[in-house]
Amino acid sequence: MKLNFDCVIIGAGIAGITAAIYLKRSNVNVLLLDKGAPGGQLNGISKIDNYPGFSSISGPDLASSLFEQMNNLNIEYRYGNVIDVENNEDYKVVTTEIERIYTQAVIIATGRQPKKLGIKKEDELVSRGISYCALCDGMFFKDKIVATIGSEHGALTEALYLADICKEVIMINPKDVFAGEEDLINKINNKPNIRIIYNSQVTQFNSKNDVLDSIVINDKDKIEVSGVFIYTGLEPTNDFLKKLPIKLEKQYIVVDDKMKTSIDNIYACGDIVKKSVYQLTTAVSDGAIAAVNVKKNLK
Repeated sequence: MKLNFDCVIIGAGIAGITAAIYLKRSNVNVLLLDKGAPGGQLNGISKIDNYPGFSSISGPDLASSLFEQMNNLNIEYRYGNVIDVENNEDYKVVTTEIERIYTQAVIIATGRQPKKLGIKKEDELVSRGISYCALCDGMFFKDKIVATIGSEHGALTEALYLADICKEVIMINPKDVFAGEEDLINKINNKPNIRIIYNSQVTQFNSKNDVLDSIVINDKDKIEVSGVFIYTGLEPTNDFLKKLPIKLEKQYIVVDDKMKTSIDNIYACGDIVKKSVYQLTTAVSDGAIAAVNVKKNLK
């Protein structure tokens, strides 16, 4: 069996790109696959204040810097929506919608995707008033009234971003407090065009001419808004693993301290793995560890 690559990395977020950089610099024939833009979730983050080396940087700017580094190293990057990974004793097969790729090792770095509320009309109103990314879609709601849903870091940072664009931002918090950093909470409280509604759930989306025009809170209170931005958490992106007998815990991939999964020569890194801290810095660390150990075990 002639292999196409020594290692295929599925996912071009910060963890996957880090792994690719380490492998390429070790003279490993590596392919980076992703169905989206390089940088992954970075492209939807308006501001990053806790990444070493930058007092502040936007997610897209960091993603662009990573992509430039990839290009400078001539790392092969392809669009690929992976639908299956097949395990064989001496090789793996990564299947996308357009090709089958044979490789000795695989690193899974597909990260997480936004959780949905599961409310009627949610899916049909995506891009018609409902969004999961303020940086991507905020400008469509310039000088309009919008709502955010969520209580954690993402809801806070994106509400602040939207407050500089929109007429009013109504924060729907399902809890009685926010779970973000104190500095962010203080900034939220000092924004005159941010209004907070605590202990509340959005229970209905209403539309007019197939576009969102209002929400209902707690089955009774109707609020007219032009847009809703949902930040209720993230869940692992692992649909393509259904046929692979890989060990999962709450849908996250279980790895050891070498980032190795329950299957030989299949590794995982970043937000897709089961761990206690999900940060850009830990994703970078995971990617480096996975790459070093892939290199050690290549034949």
